[in-house]
Amino acid sequence: MRVLAVVHQDDAGLGVFGEALPDGTSLEVWRPAEELGPHLVEVDPNAVIVLGGAMNAHEESEHRWLRTEKQWIAGLLSRGVPVLGVCLGAQLLAEAAGGSVRRVAQPEIGWHEVRLEPGAGEDPVLSGLPERFSSFQWHSYEAVPPQDATVLARSRLALQAYRLGRSAWGIQFHAEVSARTLESWIANYGTDPDAVAIGVDPDRLRAESRPAIEGWNELGRGLARRFLAVAERR
Repeated sequence: MRVLAVVHQDDAGLGVFGEALPDGTSLEVWRPAEELGPHLVEVDPNAVIVLGGAMNAHEESEHRWLRTEKQWIAGLLSRGVPVLGVCLGAQLLAEAAGGSVRRVAQPEIGWHEVRLEPGAGEDPVLSGLPERFSSFQWHSYEAVPPQDATVLARSRLALQAYRLGRSAWGIQFHAEVSARTLESWIANYGTDPDAVAIGVDPDRLRAESRPAIEGWNELGRGLARRFLAVAERR
């Protein structure tokens, strides 16, 4: 099985999703900001995981590779390649499919409750999650998938998960984030103007995260395993 992870910055990698890769998986990592060309023509993955990043989906003038990446994701969708988009990845996936991205009324940073929609009960990736669960979030925008998408989960402020057809999923919450990465984000929260604006308290966020992260990581590994199982069957 060949898996391609699309990484937009050093502190937003596969995290605990990497622990869910089946034995014998061939993992490749692509950094679009550094190298667009070869992976657009040479990589033929069985599954693609598009991860997060501090940039926003509309910032194509600052990050010119974003437009090309969206076009590449659209090509994956047209070929039926299984795709899982996380946070920024979910937003890029929505745009590639003909949807859009919009700013949420208030940034979601920290632990927020997510509730599954009725359609999630039959979904091969989301069905393993509790009906309601506390999730780790760090975003100021949300994906707005096309009308034919199946909405799978929401929080009070944003759409949290959706499916396109039978082989592509977008999740807004950071199911992949490891304890080490979470600490890095908290330590550097001051680089995010929205985190500063809403008054993120790093000490409080650390205290909330310590008892929650182990269970959260187990949920993330399970979600990744179910996605990869779908990809393996296809």
